[in-house]
Amino acid sequence: MTTKIRTTSENIDFQNLVVLLDEVLRIKDGEDHDFYAQHNTLDKINHVIVCYQDDVAIGCGAFKEFDSDTVEIKRMFVHPDFRGKGIASLVLTALEVWACELHFSSCVLETGTNNPEAISLYHKSGYEIIPNYDQYKNVKTSICLKKFIQ
Repeated sequence: MTTKIRTTSENIDFQNLVVLLDEVLRIKDGEDHDFYAQHNTLDKINHVIVCYQDDVAIGCGAFKEFDSDTVEIKRMFVHPDFRGKGIASLVLTALEVWACELHFSSCVLETGTNNPEAISLYHKSGYEIIPNYDQYKNVKTSICLKKFIQ
């Protein structure tokens, strides 16, 4: 049975999934990994979803406040053994619902051109490409996306 919980970045299951995520990204990002890693710390992430299959943590995602109307989706990951089963969509939807409950009206996120599976997920979920923001402005391997939520 698949379940999900709301938690914070202090959750050990979330932290363990992020270790796996960082291992995957280290390979995908190549020489750009150190740049991206500096923007993916777990400090002060108070909104985390962890998804479980029979009490085993299999996926996660989080958000941080980006501005007064917008959250930034962070640390999306599904364990490779559980991909292709809709877990990422489940986590992303749960994050959007939570952000809505907190009266945010949109979500933004950044992913890399080297991560076509993530880009596909976000397009399928209604996210549209926007100009790169903040630290990603002049980064050719970054793609920023946005979705209005209700």
